[in-house]
Amino acid sequence: MPDTFKPGPDAVEIVEREACFRGFYSLDRLHLRHRQFSGEMGPVLNREVFLRHDAVCVLPYDPQRDRVVLIEQFRVGAMHKSDNPWLLELVAGLIDKDEEPEAVAHREAMEEAGLKLGALWPITQYYPSPGGSNERVHLFVGRCDSEGVGGVFGLAEEGEDIQVHVWPFEDALDAVKDGRIDNAASIIALQWLALNRAEVRGLWQ
Repeated sequence: MPDTFKPGPDAVEIVEREACFRGFYSLDRLHLRHRQFSGEMGPVLNREVFLRHDAVCVLPYDPQRDRVVLIEQFRVGAMHKSDNPWLLELVAGLIDKDEEPEAVAHREAMEEAGLKLGALWPITQYYPSPGGSNERVHLFVGRCDSEGVGGVFGLAEEGEDIQVHVWPFEDALDAVKDGRIDNAASIIALQWLALNRAEVRGLWQ
């Protein structure tokens, strides 16, 4: 990278910001320019940005039985791109109140899976689609007891209809390999656990 490029407060200039839509989510159109690697300011660009609350995703893991808890629900975004728009996912929710990510993980585990989590192991934070959205995901593994877990959960007032599954860890990893699990948070969490399972089990058993 050239020495002339110095990201800082003056690296991006917002010329104009338009509110295109306001609802549960929001959409803004930005007219901006940013400093280029040459050190010069680039031309004005027009970019739409999808504004979302940050999200929390947690993979409930039973270290005693080496099992994970996954949820299955309908996802409108997959409706015309997948033969089956009911996706296998992690427990997840939005930080739409004055809550810490850890509190959201515990709350959503109970709402979506009837599951009481123990310790949380932070995996990472990441932007799932930074080219067009400002959402940032907080990703965890959560310790749980999977014995007797299952059923259908979710908040009726939010139209949630969530089936809970308990899988041996290796079966879940195989579902990543063959494409049955095809959403980013689940893939990242399961692959992370594959790399760190011995350490997690050693500390949590």
